[in-house]
Parts: sequence; structure tokens; C-alpha cells
Amino acid sequence: MEDRERLTVRLDNIQAVEPILSALRTIALGSRLLALNRIHDVHQYRQNLLHILALVSPHLPKRYPIHHETRWTSGNIVLLVIGSERGLCGALNDTVAEYAEQVLANYTANGATVMLMTLGARMLRAFRRKGRSPVWSGRLSVAALPPYQLACELTSKWLQSYEKHELDAVEVVYNAYRGLTRYEPSTVRMLPPPLSPLIPEEPEWPPVIETDPLGLYIRVAKLWLSASLYGTLVESAAAEHSARYQLLDGATRNAERLMEELKLFLQVARQEAITSEMQDLASGAGQIGPRSD
Repeated sequence: MEDRERLTVRLDNIQAVEPILSALRTIALGSRLLALNRIHDVHQYRQNLLHILALVSPHLPKRYPIHHETRWTSGNIVLLVIGSERGLCGALNDTVAEYAEQVLANYTANGATVMLMTLGARMLRAFRRKGRSPVWSGRLSVAALPPYQLACELTSKWLQSYEKHELDAVEVVYNAYRGLTRYEPSTVRMLPPPLSPLIPEEPEWPPVIETDPLGLYIRVAKLWLSASLYGTLVESAAAEHSARYQLLDGATRNAERLMEELKLFLQVARQEAITSEMQDLASGAGQIGPRSD
């Protein structure tokens, strides 16, 4: 058994770290709940935009291609991989990086030109370790959820290239949230926009469209695309904070267990020290024979 001084030092160190672990765990849990609430709001916003698109689509020119169902496997493709800015989230970044490597290999096998983009310092580091240099990399907020402005800026650049036929498709690889402490690497297509057939509900009153239907449709479709990317960013953040909570919860529990064990060891060590002193005193008084070491 370790001596009392070393046990005391270990206990003091763990007692100093445990509140920090507990606070970080609480922050991760709160951030996860905030992300889940934001996901719900974004989903409702996207549904409202789809409702507007469904109402406007019957008024578009007959030849306007309002549905895009083509699945591109070749051409110029942007692949955005979303990771985390901070650590303490287990294998989250390595998992999505490995999955993205498989997606890259599939596209390369079909002759596609893939432009790799990353979000999060940890994801950039993961690809650099693999010898890959993204054409663009962005940072994420350390203390807050990803901003909506980031989604707007990215989708705006993609749409400009898409309309100029410089870009054929955009796909996003990220960790999809699957519940507390669970996530799964997934892929979602952004361009061409995966709009399913829009069947409007029978309105109580016919809509009054006072502007150009085509311009209105394009504007709302761009908003829907930005909201879709933002929802993906927030879902990735929910998976990140969920993984971080799992890791910190385990670390906090281990720290609490170690503190209890060290306290028990210290108590035993004190009892042994007291017993040894009592034996020395008794031996010095001639009541018992000297201790044999």
C-alpha cells in the first residue's frame, strides 16, 4: 500500500479535478439539449418553406424543372466533412473521417473530381494525418452552436458555382444524432436539391401571389437549402456534445470512485499508523516485547 503522503497527494489532485469534470459534463449536457431544441425549430421552419414551395409550384412555367432527383456519381463534386472544433468527444472525428474516406473512394472510382472541404479544427487535423489537404477549411465556435450565417455563406457560394455549371453536386458527411451517447456517420445531399414531389394541401383560401412566381420559388428554395445545411450543422453539434457528455460522465464517475477508494486506503493507513505508534509506546513501557519488523 502507498504511504499516507502519496495517497493524500493523489486524493487532493483528484478532488481538484473532479469539479471541473462535473462542470464540463453539465455544459455538454446543456449544449446537447440546446442543439436538440434548435433541430426541432429548424425542422418546423423547413416544413413551412416546403409548404410555400408547394403552393407556388403550380404557378411556375411548365418547363421549369422544379424537382431534382438525379443522383450524381461523377463530375465536379464538393464533399463537406463536419467534425468538431474541440476534443474530449472520443472517436467522433476519427469515425466520420474514416466514413468520408470511403465516400471519397467511391466517387474517385466513378471518375469524379472531388473537392474536399472540412469544418472543425479536429477534422482538418484528421485529414492532414491522412495526407489530404482540403481545398477549404472552416472553424466552428468553441462555446456556441454553429451560426446560421455560416450555412448561408456556404450555400450561396455553392449555388453560384452550380448555376454556372462549375459544380455538379454537393454532399455533406457528418455524424447524425441517434440518441443520448449515440451517433452514426451519414451522408446528406445538398445539391442538386433533393426536393420530393410537392403536393400542396388544399388551402382554405387560394393563395394570392403578387410577385413573380419563379423568383419567389427560387428565393424560398435557397432559404430551404440554407436551413437544410444549418440543420445538418446543428445535428452534428448535438452528436458531438452527446459524445462529449458520455466521455465526461464516465470520467466523473471514475473520479468519484477513485476518491472513495483513496479515502478508504487513507483510513486504513491511518489505522495502521496509530496501531504502530501504540505498539511502540507499549514496547517502550515494557508492557510487551519489542516489535519484530
